[in-house]
Amino acid sequence: MSRRGIRGGAEAGLLVAAVLLAAAGCSGSDTSPSDAVSKAASAASSVGSRAGDVVASATARAQEELDRVKGGVNAKGDIGLGTVAKDGDRSTVPVTATNSSGSQASYAVQVNFRDSGGNLLDTVVVTIDDVEKGKSKKATARSNRTLTGDVKADVGRALRH
Repeated sequence: MSRRGIRGGAEAGLLVAAVLLAAAGCSGSDTSPSDAVSKAASAASSVGSRAGDVVASATARAQEELDRVKGGVNAKGDIGLGTVAKDGDRSTVPVTATNSSGSQASYAVQVNFRDSGGNLLDTVVVTIDDVEKGKSKKATARSNRTLTGDVKADVGRALRH
């Protein structure tokens, strides 16, 4: 994951604001255009840092949840995702676990939400308990926060236990 990719959108928006502030600075205010640009650049850096911190926190929480699974085996091939949709202010995606093992199993699935450029926006872990052998069971992954733009989802990790 690139923090630069996460910050890019916020910095671009704040760069536009800086240009507007600089233009306004030419209209006789006490703030010089270079001061306005400096303040906007500082704000852009702060916003980008907070966005990166939010994703890092979600990633750490997901890793902690997956680390609690004892005796889990890689089951990424057992997981299917539907289409990302909005539910209120959050993004959601249906998750289907199809148990390919010889006995009942449960799943812990890390779902990554990404923008159209592939940058990680958020990550969550969904548990699907007691899936009978050869059967499927569904759950819904819901983002931790509001995500904007063209959001896509992928399976980061999936453990069957």
